[in-house]
Parts: sequence; C-alpha cells; structure tokens
Amino acid sequence: MADAWLVRTALSDRYPFYTRANVGEVFPDPVAPATFSFGFQNADGLGGAELGFRDAFYRIGAFEPDELPGDECVFLGVAGGYCYLNASALRILGHRAPDMTAQDIDDAFFGDAPGVPAFEARPGDDRPDLTARIGETFEWVFSATELTRAAEHEAMVNRLRAERPDLTAMSDRELLDHGWGLTTTHFRELFAEHILVTFLASLPLTVVTKVATAVGDPSAVLRLIAGLGDVESAAPSMAMWDLGREVASSSALTRYFDQGHRGLDSRLRASGQEEVQAWVAAFDEFGLRFGSRGPNEWETRSPTWETHPDLALAAIDRMRVSPPGASPHEHHAVLVANREALASSMAERLSGDPAIQAQFGAAVSAAGVFVPGRERTKTNCIKLIHELRVALREWGRRCHERGVFPRIESYGMLTRSEAYGLVDEPTGWRERLESREALYDEVKGLQEPFLFVGEPAPMSTYRRRDEAKVELELAGAVLQGIPGCPGTAQGRARVVLDPHDPTALGPGDILVAPITDPSWTPLFVGAGAVVVDVGAPLSHAIIVSRELGIPCVVSLTDATRRIPDGALIEVDGDTGKVTVIET
Repeated sequence: MADAWLVRTALSDRYPFYTRANVGEVFPDPVAPATFSFGFQNADGLGGAELGFRDAFYRIGAFEPDELPGDECVFLGVAGGYCYLNASALRILGHRAPDMTAQDIDDAFFGDAPGVPAFEARPGDDRPDLTARIGETFEWVFSATELTRAAEHEAMVNRLRAERPDLTAMSDRELLDHGWGLTTTHFRELFAEHILVTFLASLPLTVVTKVATAVGDPSAVLRLIAGLGDVESAAPSMAMWDLGREVASSSALTRYFDQGHRGLDSRLRASGQEEVQAWVAAFDEFGLRFGSRGPNEWETRSPTWETHPDLALAAIDRMRVSPPGASPHEHHAVLVANREALASSMAERLSGDPAIQAQFGAAVSAAGVFVPGRERTKTNCIKLIHELRVALREWGRRCHERGVFPRIESYGMLTRSEAYGLVDEPTGWRERLESREALYDEVKGLQEPFLFVGEPAPMSTYRRRDEAKVELELAGAVLQGIPGCPGTAQGRARVVLDPHDPTALGPGDILVAPITDPSWTPLFVGAGAVVVDVGAPLSHAIIVSRELGIPCVVSLTDATRRIPDGALIEVDGDTGKVTVIET
C-alpha cells in the first residue's frame, strides 16, 4: 500500500480545513510532478496556481496580503497525491461578504455532506473595511457589460498558439525553457482572472434564484440561464456537429468513418480524394481552435484533441450517426427564445416592485456576462497549459525514442528540476520512471478523503476504490441529484467511464458518466440526457448542457455504479430526479 506521493505542499495551520469539493472535477486524478512543479509549487516558492488564487481574492477584497503566509499553499494544497481546496479560506469570503455567511459557502460546496466541521470565527476574521471592499466588487458585477481582461487574455493565448515556434528545431533544454517561460510569464495572471470570474459568477445566479423562488417558480432559474451563448466549452460540440453533418452527407467520408475511429486520422490524411482532403483541412482548422481540449485537461501529460486527434474524430463519428433533430444549433435557438420570453414575463410580474425588478434585470444581465466568462477564462488557462504540454511532449518523444523514457508521457513523472537534471545526465532514469508510473497507478486506485482538518490520514489507511460495494438499483428506484438543465427524457442508460471511446453511446441513450470536462461534451449532443456522479451548480456539465439543451442531473452519487447499464430510465432535469423504469 502506498504511503507517500512524489509531491505535496505545505498545508496551512491558520486555515486548516481542506476539501476535494469542486476541485475533484478539475483534478480527478493524482497530481503529476511536472504539473505540480510548473504550476503549484517550485524551487522559487509558491507557484502560479496558488499566487493566482490569492491575487483573485485580493481583487475581490476578501483578504489583505499580510494575512496569508508566504511559505504555505493556502488556497490550493496537494496531499495524499490529490489536489484540495482550502475551505477555511473560502469560508472567510462568506463571513466577510455583505449579505453572506460562511454557511453560504458550505451550502455551495458541501450540501448535506457529513463530517463538515462547524465554522467558528477567529480574531481578525471580522473586517468591516474588507466587507465594504467586497461590497464594491459585488456592485461592479451587477453593472459589468463585458470582461475586458478575459478578452485580452483570449487574444494573447490565441496568438501564442498561432505563433508557436518550431518545437522540433529546439534543443531539449530549449524546450524546457520555452515551456517554463510560458507558465512563469502568463499562468498566474490567467489563473487569477479565472478564479475571480468563477467566484463572482455565482452572485447573479443567487439573486435570480431568490427572485424565482419568491415568485413561486424556483425551477425558472434553470431556464433563465440556459442558452446564454458564447460559451467556450460548448463551442467544440457545435463545430463537431457541423463536421459530422458533412461526413453524413458524403459517401466517401462515410466509408472511412465506417472503418472505426482508431487510426482514422492517418487514413483520412493518406486519402488522395479531393473531397476528403477538403474535410481534413476543415478538421485542422477545428484543431487549431480547439486542439487544447481533452480529458483531465489541466494535467500536462493528459491527451488532447491535438495530440490524439482520433479522440476528436470518435466524437465527430457520434455526431454523424445522430438524427438531424439532435442539432445543438436548433436546441440552442429554442433555449434562447424560451429564456428571453421567461425573463420578460418575470420582469413584468415584478412590475409592482421596481427595486426588485431592477435587481432581477441586473442579475440576468450579469449572468450573461459572468457564466460564459467563467468558461472563457478557464479555456484561456487550458490553452496556455497546452502550449506547455506540446513542448514537453516533443521532449518526451525524443527521450522515448532514445530509450530514456518508457513512454512519451513519462515527462509527467519528473519535477522541473529533475527534468533539467535529466537533460544533463539522462542515464539511470528509465527504471525509476517505471517505478513512479506504478506508484501513480497505485495511488490512483486509492480513495482519498473528501475533506480533512489539519493533516489527512496516512495514505496507508486509504481504502481501494474497487473495495466499495454499491448495489445496482432495481426497477422503481428514484434517485435524487441536483437539477442541471430543464427537461425530461427517457432512454437506455449507457454507463460510459472513459470519453476515449464513445461508440457505446447510441442516439437517444442517456449518458451516465463519472465526471465531465470538454472531452465528454460532444457525447452530450446525441444523448437524450446526461447524469453525472459529481457536480455543482456551476459545474462544466451543467453549463454545457444548458447551452446544448440537454436535460441534465449532476451530483448523483455513484450513479455510474448504481444505475444498471442498459436500464430504461427517466431523467428529470427540473427536479434532479432519475427514475429506474426497467432493468
């Protein structure tokens, strides 16, 4: 049994409560050493992720710099191999913010999860001066019409991609210098903007929810923030649909796709048919814009649609066999029309209270700025990480060819200082890296604690994930999750654990997934509905399903183990209920 992981941060004594809530969606697997040392912590002190998180909270007004130690990762910690959020520090935001409490933070992150310690204010937690500053930030949220900084960052990362140097012409050391230079120059700033917009995006949703509840229609909030448009994480699915429709209308392209998605990219590029090559050129344009997306995309050693194009082609294959009625463009248009009509109707119902009516209107407008903004700022970070990834992969490819690495992605098992050391002295590393890969697999198989105070239990006490026994549900069972996107759907449940091969999901099937990131969302398009093990009101699955018009339920614990594959189920995206009709 593993008793230690290769990297970890110093945890905070002042802010000792850590949780996997929310961050478990972003980093579902153990944090690899390369990602850790390029982003979390490095030889120069705290890394860009922690410092960016702090910068965001300084801008919100929740903290002053002298309140946070310079030698501890307060907001983001790595312990037992996994990334944790500091719930203690987040509670301070709730405690200090006007018209909020620490309990509001707990409700957003934990719901009714057991074992959450009670919040107790400590000396120095009450800061009227900071409460006033947070209030000013909140006022800005409801008046903002655009996120200028996010747009500037988008232009910058797109320029980095367009001007990517010829990596094959660089020396090994130059590749490492290039990747390190990208993260040290840009990541802290991009991540700070992402955290800022992410936390502020919840404010307009809170107001909309309160107003909808007050007028007796709490489910209206789901329809009021659906079809907002300009959501970066939904855009790939729209583009894939168009590519898939082209394949469906072409007998030449269909013959290639009918042979399966494995090796499809190579077969298409080897074709001498003009029609096929024109489609490949369009696919390359897709890759230029969306190639940074993929499973576990914050992790530098994970595959993406650029590094493994067959992943994207597999999703496009699902699009081409979907019925025309599954068009995400048509679904989105319906959502937009419904949202605009509902917003107008609710505003009219509030006409007797002009103050509440104005507050509601400002909140709906702000949601249209900050919810898409959250996905844009995340995408900006992901595009930068991808530029680091492709530089490391080029180095990994060379080391693998030389026999130094057991696989291309072995660079992920090295810290930055070790990587530079290997460039100078490459001998003696292969067996060490093989051992680290085995340790990684062992740690990945352990169930980390959802939360802890102080220090987590020793890793040697973690149980294996496959030891937990969960009974399959029988016909008639009604399971409760969190409603994500309105609408109901019936279909056969398809439990998909890996987005790499989506071929098991047929048109109209209900996708039941453990977690979702952009590599999953193309599967949403042909699905009748989506059910996810984990998730929160602003989780990726919910935001994208609201753009694509797919009924969605998240945070249905162990759905992938409780719902029988192939069972006939009904998903109610308005109530969060999933009913097993027939097994």
